[in-house]
Amino acid sequence: MGHTKLPADFTVARASVNSFFPDGHMSGSDERAINCIAVWPRRGEHGVLLKTLHLYLTRQVLAALLMTVAVFTFVLLLGNALREVLPLLISGQISPTPIMRAIGYLIPFVLVFALPMGMLTATLLVFGRFSADQELTAVRASGISLLSVSTPLIVLSLVLCAVSAYVNMEIGPRGRVAYKDLIADLRGELANVIQLPEGRFIKDKNYIFYIGKSRKGELQDIMVFVLKNETNVEMTVRAPKGVFSVDLTNSVINVTLYDGKFVSLGDNQALGTFESYPVVLDYSAERQKGRKAKIDDLTFSELRKELKELDRVLPLESSAKLTAAQLKEKRQEFEKQKKNWESLLLFQLHRQVSFSFACFGFTLLGIPLGIRVHRRETNVGIALALLLVGVYYSFILIGQSLVGRPEFAPYLLVWAPNFLFQAVGAVLFWKANRG
Repeated sequence: MGHTKLPADFTVARASVNSFFPDGHMSGSDERAINCIAVWPRRGEHGVLLKTLHLYLTRQVLAALLMTVAVFTFVLLLGNALREVLPLLISGQISPTPIMRAIGYLIPFVLVFALPMGMLTATLLVFGRFSADQELTAVRASGISLLSVSTPLIVLSLVLCAVSAYVNMEIGPRGRVAYKDLIADLRGELANVIQLPEGRFIKDKNYIFYIGKSRKGELQDIMVFVLKNETNVEMTVRAPKGVFSVDLTNSVINVTLYDGKFVSLGDNQALGTFESYPVVLDYSAERQKGRKAKIDDLTFSELRKELKELDRVLPLESSAKLTAAQLKEKRQEFEKQKKNWESLLLFQLHRQVSFSFACFGFTLLGIPLGIRVHRRETNVGIALALLLVGVYYSFILIGQSLVGRPEFAPYLLVWAPNFLFQAVGAVLFWKANRG
């Protein structure tokens, strides 16, 4: 091996690196680190070197990010779009063009999940190789800290947070609604387009409906406000279950509620129960507008609008003909239902906002973990990324399971993985920065 003329300050750097190898034995990757330092700039030239490192790491992360986001997007599309559109394509019922449109509509929704997963995987892979090839050793020996090297990547994660916010709160939900509309049209299922969506207020000229669950014509947890003159509430109806069917000929939806109770607020005020209660909804106007989005598919602004309208559709009028006990029961029932609706809306609002910060927490944690893992293999980085993503999403799933229990404030639980990942990442990053 030929001799290289070393800079005047190389002796100090060489001594610093040799301290990592007290037995004098170095592997091939260790020798590469020594060679890196052999051509290290002299004092005063670290600014140029730092810029070079920033460009190098940013290019590496962006390349890995594009690759991993593409892979995760494809996998998530397989689990969402292809299971619904592939049978239609194979059967020859439709041409490939609408299939491409359906996939295009779903991509923004899938990016909500693929972008944070891709950023985490990219940082794990790039810094795993950076550490395994002893490039980090050479950087530290030159007096450059990990924080200085990683600054552009942290800024990149914040930019991705802004992109994620726009996708999560606006583009993703709209794309999901457009996808469902297109799939329903392709299947020719008009009854799926004109339906009673769960978790939404449905306004008719004679009724205001709210349905907790709607599954293939079967309803659960129904609340109906019977209107007079399209504005004043004349009667409230509550039922634990019901069914509905679509009459295509007459453009109406026939709803039947079972085993419920009602409170009449009109001239003949009363409180009672019933075995069945029929309701007929006119959907001729809805046929022109298309389906109503479920609460999971609402944008951030639509969720806020629903939250603001919550008090308006839940009147708590007093009545001289109802006893104090009946009025108290009525108000308690309304308040309980109101809290459940508020909890559901708040959960969706906070989920959209909190998940927008996932890229920052994943980056803060992925950099020091990649260094600690100290592996070049791609499969190791992907496996670790999937494990961390599973931990992150477990908090969201737990919060979603508690939506019906507003006393636990499930909408705050969706922020827990952000705080946890950022706190653990900050501690590990501080330790890695100290070397």
